[in-house]
Amino acid sequence: MEYISCAEAAAKWGISARRVQKLCEVGHVPGAVKFSRVWLIPQDTEKPVDGRRKKK
Repeated sequence: MEYISCAEAAAKWGISARRVQKLCEVGHVPGAVKFSRVWLIPQDTEKPVDGRRKKK
């Protein structure tokens, strides 16, 4: 399985790297693992739904 960093996921999903880290911390990114101080995210993972906003 190929992994990408938070910065690469942030660029792919159009959000900040810090937001990706927070999503990983709370478990919203399936398959994300923490290796030392770095989050590794599976390459084929889709962007999680942002629960902070209401859908219209």
